[in-house]
Amino acid sequence: MKFGVVVFPGSNCDDDAVDALRDQLKQDVVKLWHKDHDLQGCDFIILPGGFSYGDYLRTGAVARFSPIMNEVIKHAERGGYLMGICNGFQILAEARLVPGVLLRNTNQKYVCKNIYLRPQSKSVLLTAGLDDRAYKIPIAHGEGRYFIDADTLNELNDNDQIIFRYCDEAGNITDEANPNGSLDNIAGVANERKNVFGLMPHPERAADSLLGNTDGRLILEQLLNTVLV
Repeated sequence: MKFGVVVFPGSNCDDDAVDALRDQLKQDVVKLWHKDHDLQGCDFIILPGGFSYGDYLRTGAVARFSPIMNEVIKHAERGGYLMGICNGFQILAEARLVPGVLLRNTNQKYVCKNIYLRPQSKSVLLTAGLDDRAYKIPIAHGEGRYFIDADTLNELNDNDQIIFRYCDEAGNITDEANPNGSLDNIAGVANERKNVFGLMPHPERAADSLLGNTDGRLILEQLLNTVLV
């Protein structure tokens, strides 16, 4: 398995993703520049967090039209694996690679703190084998409020496409545990084919014991265990 981490102007979590995959999980990882047209034979593409193109217009709106996104979209359409984290999730939504949109947080403020997630989908490879419990993962975003229309929300539930919901430390999915006002406490979703998935929290920032939290590593290890089987 070869991972490619796309770097846009304004990306600031690309090294976090590389370090988690290369140094912690011992995977083959390369950086892919936003102007490239070659995915360098990567099997799994990651769109990292940050402020691509300074978040001009809307978060992810400009990055969606970067030259490399033509190849990323083709990769996904062929069934290749693709994950967007935070700003990467916003880019996926702008490119219509996952359903929904990311809106301004309800408190109209940038939120940066640890929150808790509870895995939801039993068919998406990112969560299929995770224990049903709360995972402590950092968030850092100003526009992370997930929204979708009622009919599509029903489809996401029916198709088992919701991968994480915000919860409290005990795993209870409550309004109080929702850090940004996301509809139905949704923290991450997959596309219909379940090879593309986006999430607002940062598992790559909780993958090293030196940081005092390895819950994110458990999520990334689950990803590897499923893909490499």
